[in-house]
Amino acid sequence: MNEEPKRIWKKSWPGPPWLFPWLLTVVATFIIILVIQLLLSDAPRRISDWAVILAVSAVMATFFLGLVAFIRWLRSWRNFVRFLFGLACFATLIALFYAVEDWRGRHEWLRFKQHWQARGEAFDMAGIAPAPVPDDQNFALTPIAFSSYGNLFTRDGKLIPNDQRPTNFVVRLSLPISENEDPTNAAGDRIRGRFTNLQAWQNYYRALAASTNEFPVPPQPGAPAADVLFALAKYDSALDELRAASRLPDSRFPLTYDSESPETIMLPHLAALKTCARLLQLRSAAELQNGQPEKALADVSLGFQLADKIRTEPFIISHLVRLAMTHLMLQSLWEGLAEHQWSDAQLAALDMALAKFDFAADYQRGIRGENACITTEIERVRRHPNLLPDLGDYTEDAGKKSILSGSSFAELIPSGWFYQSQYRCARVMLEYYLPVADVEQHRFLPDLGSRGDALVVAETKSAGPGNLLERIMLPSLGKAGQRFAYEQASVDSARTAIALERYHLAHGEFPESLAALVPQFLPAVPPDVIGGQPLKYRRLAGDRFLVYSIGWDETDDGGVSVFAKASSPQLDRSQGDWVWQNLP
Repeated sequence: MNEEPKRIWKKSWPGPPWLFPWLLTVVATFIIILVIQLLLSDAPRRISDWAVILAVSAVMATFFLGLVAFIRWLRSWRNFVRFLFGLACFATLIALFYAVEDWRGRHEWLRFKQHWQARGEAFDMAGIAPAPVPDDQNFALTPIAFSSYGNLFTRDGKLIPNDQRPTNFVVRLSLPISENEDPTNAAGDRIRGRFTNLQAWQNYYRALAASTNEFPVPPQPGAPAADVLFALAKYDSALDELRAASRLPDSRFPLTYDSESPETIMLPHLAALKTCARLLQLRSAAELQNGQPEKALADVSLGFQLADKIRTEPFIISHLVRLAMTHLMLQSLWEGLAEHQWSDAQLAALDMALAKFDFAADYQRGIRGENACITTEIERVRRHPNLLPDLGDYTEDAGKKSILSGSSFAELIPSGWFYQSQYRCARVMLEYYLPVADVEQHRFLPDLGSRGDALVVAETKSAGPGNLLERIMLPSLGKAGQRFAYEQASVDSARTAIALERYHLAHGEFPESLAALVPQFLPAVPPDVIGGQPLKYRRLAGDRFLVYSIGWDETDDGGVSVFAKASSPQLDRSQGDWVWQNLP
């Protein structure tokens, strides 16, 4: 009856024994973090900031108490032995995991590689690099061609250190026709039946002369073609030297094909060569409108020759530049045909130049080069995993590298995952993209390109270890095949249009069918690169005709082209027909 009442502070904790210490630790950690926050910056203002601090405090408290409990548990000899046994089992599992993954990836890659090597495919740059050519026959070593890369590397391909590169080096191969942007509506467009707008170029050069002496102009304006030729005369000596250099039979730029990282090979000559093509297109268009078809022929032929100087390079980008250069030259060829300015001998010379182009073979060369670059780059990273984050620098989406950043993570990646990445990338390149072009049949297969793109998209969206680098390195190349197919169809249509013009010169009219051109003007009716049937031809009223390919959608639309927008000059190559018309 006289017992004293128990004090509340002496009552036992009703909850789990670990909960009260954990709550105290959370509160203490929260206070410490809050004090540090106040000392370093302002107090948290948003609820989310307080929530983050509380979450961090809870995690840190849990880790601290767990560590204390683990140390107390480990003090028992029996528990210590159990821990060592568990650790050994875990290490064994890790070792087995690495052994299985490494074997599986390497086995899959080597089996695939040996299969394709037996079919003649190479997986390194040494196997696809162009053969050396004699120095005295090499266009790329002539003084004017050397100027396109001489500030970066030597004639024998040795890189010049940054601190030793000349500061006043002049790239004489670069021959720009404008300072920044071309004048509005100045470019010709044979698809829409538009000639090069020399009036716009004349106005541009005369306006530019008011503030700079970059391009000369006559004191008084004359005919647009004459004034444009006057402005471009500043390049006459460079073009004479370039014309002489282009007569050399071979060309091999001294690129570092033996580089450990082919992705870093520099190609500075490509931009310079493209400026030459733009100059030659504008000059030849002006020469045609100035009544000088012989000079125009010389410039168009030079443009085709320059495009051929990078034909042996095993890079997709090199061949995309060739396609652009060829496209420019075809514009001037079309303008001469539309005005019936070419003679029979000139047309025969143009046909002979176009007959050399085989963009199906060039496409395969580029795909093989792309495959070798990717394979070699992944092999380099497998040997040096700490370089893995750098790969994002060579992709269109550099942000993708963030998931792999940090050399500590990269060093833990099983080498088998790199082998699997090599296998997956090479499989798409060789089984889908490479056969898009059928060189023997002179055809392109759009369905394979679309299936390859779909596979790349599907695999790069998944997070499996096999596509570790596929997500970073493998581009979608279906549209590249479309570009090559379109330009080959344009070349074939141009050769057909040349034969039709020669027939017109001989008979005063165009034939009813292309069969009439064989064998005098064509060895055979060119097949359509899409589908393999003969190119479509239709003679129209008013001394006009259409020659066309059924296009990438493999559907005959009756010779109708489709543009990205009704008001846009950009052709939609994925739809409609690829048309060559002789008159606007």
